[in-house]
Amino acid sequence: MTTPFVPAGPLSGAAGERTLAVVSAGLSQPSSTRLLADRLADATVRELEDAGHTVRVETIELRDLAHAVVDAMLTRFPTGDLARALETVTGADGLIAVSPVFTTSYSGLFKSFWDVVDPDSLTGMPVLLGATGGTARHSLALEYTMRPLFTYLRADVVPTSVFAATDDWAASADDPGAGLPKRISRAGRDLAQRVARRENDGPVDPFAATPSFTELLGGS
Repeated sequence: MTTPFVPAGPLSGAAGERTLAVVSAGLSQPSSTRLLADRLADATVRELEDAGHTVRVETIELRDLAHAVVDAMLTRFPTGDLARALETVTGADGLIAVSPVFTTSYSGLFKSFWDVVDPDSLTGMPVLLGATGGTARHSLALEYTMRPLFTYLRADVVPTSVFAATDDWAASADDPGAGLPKRISRAGRDLAQRVARRENDGPVDPFAATPSFTELLGGS
């Protein structure tokens, strides 16, 4: 049985600037994965701006970071553009993560990127998931592979995830009753609600628990 969609109440949280990090794992240029990521970001931004927030969107194309991701997996030390991308993701108020689906799962590049992210840095982060594939039969990859990954990272994954098959793009983006645009709009509102009420303290300081020199000397 399909549960009818009931619009949520007004967004809560004090108005102010919010930052959205958008991670796209599309391998081609242009890609349907990036297109879906952009539309999810647009829907979220509209909801936040309607609630009085200003929004900054930072988009990360993993295709451009592929070699750096592999290097970081080998050395455990991200540098350059990859290090800046990780800072963007962990310092954002909300995250949109979109991957193509290959062989019933997310792409290897998508998984490798999250393997080099500090496993504690996404705790409580509002996350919206999206995926693209050739046919709708791949859609369950969102719930059986992507959602468990971010649940393991203790992120706050929104209920609505969006899968876009090739046929879904035939629907007009201006038709709110069409399947894909309707799901995108709903997902954007889900994420905006969480982003609006979240207080973000920024990325985790890896040295926060390190004792000072005085503490090491016993306070003398």
